[in-house]
Amino acid sequence: MVPAARNDARFLLAALLAASQAACAAAAAHAAALDARPAERPATAPPAASASAAAPAASPAAPAPAAPEEATIAGLQADMDAGRTTARAVAEAYLARIAALDPKLHAVLEVNPDALAIAGALDAERKANGPRGPLHGIPVILKDNIATADKMQTTAGSLALVGVRPPRDATLVERLRAAGAVILGKANLSEWANIRSPRSSSGWSARGGQTHNPYALDRNPCGSSSGTAVAVAANLVAVGVGTETDGSITCPSAMTALVGVKPTVGLVSRAGIIPISHSQDTAGPMARTVADAAALLTAMAGADDDDPATKAAHGKPVDYVAALDPEGLRGARVGVPRAKIFGISPEADRVAEAAIAALKAAGAVIVDPADIPHYGEYDDAELEVLLTELKADLAAYLAAWAPGGPVRTLADVIAFDERHRAEEMAFFGQELFLKAQAKGPLTGAAYRKALARCRKLSRAEGLDAVLTRHRLDALVVPSFSPPWLTDPVNGDSFLLGTSTPAAVAGYPAVTVPAGQVRGLPVGITFMGRPWSEATLLKLAYAYEQATHQRRPPKLLPTADLTAP
Repeated sequence: MVPAARNDARFLLAALLAASQAACAAAAAHAAALDARPAERPATAPPAASASAAAPAASPAAPAPAAPEEATIAGLQADMDAGRTTARAVAEAYLARIAALDPKLHAVLEVNPDALAIAGALDAERKANGPRGPLHGIPVILKDNIATADKMQTTAGSLALVGVRPPRDATLVERLRAAGAVILGKANLSEWANIRSPRSSSGWSARGGQTHNPYALDRNPCGSSSGTAVAVAANLVAVGVGTETDGSITCPSAMTALVGVKPTVGLVSRAGIIPISHSQDTAGPMARTVADAAALLTAMAGADDDDPATKAAHGKPVDYVAALDPEGLRGARVGVPRAKIFGISPEADRVAEAAIAALKAAGAVIVDPADIPHYGEYDDAELEVLLTELKADLAAYLAAWAPGGPVRTLADVIAFDERHRAEEMAFFGQELFLKAQAKGPLTGAAYRKALARCRKLSRAEGLDAVLTRHRLDALVVPSFSPPWLTDPVNGDSFLLGTSTPAAVAGYPAVTVPAGQVRGLPVGITFMGRPWSEATLLKLAYAYEQATHQRRPPKLLPTADLTAP
């Protein structure tokens, strides 16, 4: 699928890059001038440094250029192998689509100025030697808390890190480049991965403004991997990488009809990722299909000396695509936790009940109920762990990955936000930052007690207990309630979320599209034992192939409340 307007794509890209680079350079050189910028900038308007705002040639109302709609990695590879398209043409098509549509979405902070050159070099390599593998020439977008040692920024959406260059790529980025992926750009996110304030609006950052859900632009995409989710869902890129501490991959994936994989902590290296918590942080793939997510995870997974948590990943399965089986549900034992999950969101319940019926029809043995012991009993302990680790882990990251930057500690970030309150805190504060700053060291009694409680109740007496008692391959739950209306005044309006057990335990979870409520996506999540990604992906793939619930977004201004 070769785009019809390559020259237009090059023109739009050149304009976008020039404006974006100029804005970022100005921000880095004149940080003190930020105080003069108006505090009343609308939540939906990204600052000049964002990719979408920097493309004057593109109108928000302009039709999308020709692009690979709902393209898959396998389909793109087949087209490139057959000579029907090239990696450069695919990258051009996605860049043109970003220029045309992202002014409505605010999903992309910036594009890689070297993307077309990299894609062209990969085309030459394919012609000379054949492809490196399934990701050869495939465009990938990264959440803006994943370090790249190129011409793009790595800021977690904060103005405090504008102009600071990491010394090298994050380990997962090194692996993606080695696999032949084209890093197309950086995605907007909930600033600092949504650990700054309990009153935040997911998908908002000082750099990028408010990200909008492509299924209804006045709805929230959830977070914190908001931009990654929206870019992939709206076909601005082939696949993307998000990060999760608790829900930050699975929630935005569910709310944009994507497959999102939250791996076992330690399967994917966190080296070079702006952290919250070494106990719970992980990166994972976000894709339109299970097969694409499996291919991306295969390239990212593996041990890394720079992340001790990955030591256990030695010898684990690495070809997750090979595990996919359309008959994978036949005979699988799948439990349904109901207590404290069902009965909260009638809409999510309705979608989940239909999904459970589809699982049974596909041959799964449904164990219902299979409740998770201690569900919801360790939320306070989790927050104690996250805030204490944030203070220590952020300082370690800034020392190693942001050398020479204006902030070296959490206290420095807090002070920066206060100096630049008009830009950084126009809509919500930094209450969680302040609580984290007041925490003691990782050797403190309060932290150690909270960590022990989290591990005991989420693992041995939680997920392990229910999985073992019922001899289950996995649990299945509704992922989240449908997307809420974005509200920068009051913040997010979560009704139902089920990410915490797997997040706190450090166990894997896979969300997959399961249906829609008035045109808004709802997903289901499979969760299981540590290192069971192959099993969960097999189950998710079989469900996907049996139901085909994903529907592409239409970028409607609001939800169709007349729809079922």
